[in-house]
Amino acid sequence: MPTTAWSVTPSGPLHGDVHVRGSKNAVTKHMVAALLGDGPSQIRNVPEVGDVVITRDMLRSLGVDVEHDEQQGVITVGRDANVLAEVPLSFTGLNRIPILLLGPLLHLAGEAFVPLLGGDPIGRRPVDFHIEALAALGAEIEHRDDGIVARATRLRGARLELPYPSVGATETVLLTAALAEGRTVLRNAATEPEVIELALFLQRMGARIVLSPGRKWTIDGVDRLQGAEVTLEGDRNEAFSYLVAGLVTGGHVRVHGCRQDRLVTALTTLRGMGAQFDITNDYVLATAPEGLRPAAVQTDTHPGFMTDWQTPLMVLFTQAQGMSVLHETVYEDRLVYVPALQQMGAEIELFSTCLGGESCRFHDTNAVHSAVVKGVSGLRGAQVEVPDVRAGFSSVIAAAIADSPSRIGGIRHLVRGYHRPAEQFADLGLSITPAD
Repeated sequence: MPTTAWSVTPSGPLHGDVHVRGSKNAVTKHMVAALLGDGPSQIRNVPEVGDVVITRDMLRSLGVDVEHDEQQGVITVGRDANVLAEVPLSFTGLNRIPILLLGPLLHLAGEAFVPLLGGDPIGRRPVDFHIEALAALGAEIEHRDDGIVARATRLRGARLELPYPSVGATETVLLTAALAEGRTVLRNAATEPEVIELALFLQRMGARIVLSPGRKWTIDGVDRLQGAEVTLEGDRNEAFSYLVAGLVTGGHVRVHGCRQDRLVTALTTLRGMGAQFDITNDYVLATAPEGLRPAAVQTDTHPGFMTDWQTPLMVLFTQAQGMSVLHETVYEDRLVYVPALQQMGAEIELFSTCLGGESCRFHDTNAVHSAVVKGVSGLRGAQVEVPDVRAGFSSVIAAAIADSPSRIGGIRHLVRGYHRPAEQFADLGLSITPAD
């Protein structure tokens, strides 16, 4: 039976090396894209995370041949001519990949059914943007109590503009327009590195995709795509998390496997807080020998400070000398993890008003999306339950500097998004044992 909780005992500064694999947010999208190829595709540097297993099993349920070497981090995806058009209800609520399957399944089978989506409870991530884009490309959409049905005889290019540069909706358009008839122009699109990585993979498969200034994607549909090979770039979320773990504990954690250019905004933010860096072609190391200063940080779409980075940053704020401010502009419920940190002694006050920058799209709502953090806070051991992937990591590093052991429940969330976290933390010297 999988471990559901950890006992974390503070063990002093973390020291050592962490090796990150490819991005969780990229690999599952590449697996979906591989469906579109006439031949097999191979994806390398695949992390051992729960979302990969869920997506693998989902594709297999559709009749897709998926070979998965977990130890080596290699996935090979191939399909026969006949692909099932219905994602089983057993995948209801497990992750958000089913919505991305609609377009590819429409190309392959002319119809599709996907169950209700899951994912972290970090705020509204409506499927409206996806559905409206698919409808504009020629799909007929039917909403059911248990999921979404789509049908199409032929998908055709269209001119689209997203109300917000949604990563998921941009990926839906790329995956669907690649084989649609004619040209698709998508404006106000996402340009996150993981989206670029997906577009490059589709290009390798034969897609005609151009990114222009001003968040504009142009996709000229082609008749067929072939299989391709790719080695994924390192996970920038995971890399930043371990850099912060080293800073929070006053240790020396060298993070391997993630290029510096994927961390530019994060490193700039940490430098403003007093961090110093040792950056080579092999690793990034962050230390703060003179202590940490407070900061005011606003999350944003790329190239801004990404929302997934703010959860470990919040723990770092608790150890900075002074008052720090966090303004979340991407997901209105991203701060659901804060009560767990407060339970551990973090002095964090939450607000529904916009703090730390310009007013965002949540300014006239009741969404609690800003925080003021007082440092330096002495954290204490506690029993906490984490609600999502990134919250799990923040709770662990908070427990690493607490005054006594902590019990961290909901570990399933953490292992869904981080590569071998228990092993990586153990290598750094943190005492973690199953608490079931």
